[in-house]
Amino acid sequence: MALEFLKPLIGILPEVEVPKEKPVLKQRLMWTGAGLLIFAVLGIIMPIGIGETSQAGFLSNLQLIMASKIGTLATLGIGPIVMASIILQLLVGAKIINMNLQDPEQKKVFQGTQKLLAIAFAFFEAVIYVSSGFVPASNVALVVAQLAAGAIVLIYLDEVISKYGIGSGVGLFIAAGVSFTIIWQAFSWVTSPGTGTFIGLVPQILQGTITGDVPETAIYPLIFTVLVFLLVVYAESIKLEVPLTFGRIRGYGAKYPLKFFYVSNIPVILAAALFANLQLWGVAMQGMGFPLLGHFENNQPVDGIARYLKAPYGELSTPTQFGLTIGNFDAMLNIALYALVMIVFCVIFGKFWVEMSGMGPKQVAGQLQNVGLHVPGFRRDPRVIEMVLERYIPMITILGSAAVGGLAVLADVTGALGTGTGILLTVGILYRMYEELAAQQAFEMMPALKALLGG
Repeated sequence: MALEFLKPLIGILPEVEVPKEKPVLKQRLMWTGAGLLIFAVLGIIMPIGIGETSQAGFLSNLQLIMASKIGTLATLGIGPIVMASIILQLLVGAKIINMNLQDPEQKKVFQGTQKLLAIAFAFFEAVIYVSSGFVPASNVALVVAQLAAGAIVLIYLDEVISKYGIGSGVGLFIAAGVSFTIIWQAFSWVTSPGTGTFIGLVPQILQGTITGDVPETAIYPLIFTVLVFLLVVYAESIKLEVPLTFGRIRGYGAKYPLKFFYVSNIPVILAAALFANLQLWGVAMQGMGFPLLGHFENNQPVDGIARYLKAPYGELSTPTQFGLTIGNFDAMLNIALYALVMIVFCVIFGKFWVEMSGMGPKQVAGQLQNVGLHVPGFRRDPRVIEMVLERYIPMITILGSAAVGGLAVLADVTGALGTGTGILLTVGILYRMYEELAAQQAFEMMPALKALLGG
């Protein structure tokens, strides 16, 4: 099946033009800041006709992964964007849709189809949120239209940031939401209504130190948050260097770094978003009388696929909780199945992403050949470089994707602030933004380096 028949529809969709000249660093920072500001504004505007909202159940945690804020114009977050990407990746990977994503024309059709599908998902998910009661509405049609419109703004905002800013809008929105949540949960001096207990864990520890009763629920999440942060930073620094020679400068050697997290945090974003949407669809299907994904009580899954694909947040967060979880067969089964499925899907999405984004051995070999790099001791032929990269890229893709999925599960079960998946995504996103900033700054300071590397 091809997607050529969608060209007329794709042609009428508004599109953000690619800049004729790459914006300088200052301009890219301004575009990124403007995009972040618009995202923040969407997260505080409540739709007209909305009732009293409830963030009960699993959606409270899923907001971080989906970069959403229930009850505002940012209710859907990046959900439609990611789901469109997941479905098309699976269809292309299974050869149901035959496309050569290295062909610029076919890639353009693919990206247009992804945008079209994301817009369709914006309306579909808006209907689910309203009909399931997560966003009560006095005027259903009006609220659905506003939620979908908010998601469509984010779709185009992601495109603007990707072309004019730094990194991607999807990553930026996730990092912003998780960062705010971690700071709030760690340092907020606001007290919970009716309890007099501080929301922030640091104030709780200080209060407990004075009274002589420091709660373990405040200490261990902070420890695990720092531990996960350090683990992710360390894993981001692991890399394998492939020795090459720079043909333009005789005798000059170079090394091409293959990072352990070769596909970054993309597999976790896609897998986590898929699980989040399965939970949401499970609620909707139960409401329609077809609980195929499981039954829900108070918007919490109690059985079926949804129950065991629900992230086991904080199941091993403290010594007390650890003892309770170890003695609970159902809780341990939930952790084991969630970990297994998360890792498997991360590997699947990692392999798809490598092929889709031009990071496969053949594509990378062509890029290296174009800038004058070749394997020392061999003739200058991209097939030689491809043969060398074939030894490393497929394996490092599998290992890195599995490791990033395992780290996400570990961080979730230990109850790290901002959810483990959120921390993993945020650290990876900020690390990539730092690298992009450093490279852009180096190119602007040394234009000759940019010309030499073909940038």
